Amino acid sequence: MSKESRKFRVPDALANVYDFANTLDLRHFTHHGVQHQQAEELDGPAGLGDWMKARGLVERGAVPSQKAFDQALRLRGALRDYLGCEPAERRRKAAVIDPLNKALEPFPLRVAAFGRDGMRLEPVQADAQAGLAAIAAELYDGAANGTLDRLKMCAADECRRVFFDRSKPGTRRWCQSELCGNREKTRAYRERQKRDAEA
Repeated sequence: MSKESRKFRVPDALANVYDFANTLDLRHFTHHGVQHQQAEELDGPAGLGDWMKARGLVERGAVPSQKAFDQALRLRGALRDYLGCEPAERRRKAAVIDPLNKALEPFPLRVAAFGRDGMRLEPVQADAQAGLAAIAAELYDGAANGTLDRLKMCAADECRRVFFDRSKPGTRRWCQSELCGNREKTRAYRERQKRDAEA
């Protein structure tokens, strides 16, 4: 679990999915006069290895291969596209389901029994890909228990950050209402004012 996932109170069971989706930061807005810098956390196999080590997803010294790195980027892209859809839409949209299924193929999982803890999915392999398989397992668990529906992508085009919707009805559209929501509302208000002035 990262500082970011703790700060935004993302459930532990989805923290790695949340963090993984947000390793690509596409935000490009200005806040308090400061332009947000876009960032890529996974800048190569070593970067992916460091990211997974920091979350306990791989053993020390395990460095993903270039192939595993490429698979990770494919998985992240498909995951972000999936989370960018409204939860009700996700299950119907083949354009996001098919690429996600394809991206999940390299990460086999098995059901393992754990005594009092019942059963859970765990990675079949024990190499660097196991960390990505653990993310796939979290994704499955979240879908099975319904919490994945609360993991969404901010509707603001200049943000596109993944967030966990803690609102009671589960209808939030922006990662932070006071930032992205406020910018969107202000923009819509100005557009209405402009249309009214031109009418």
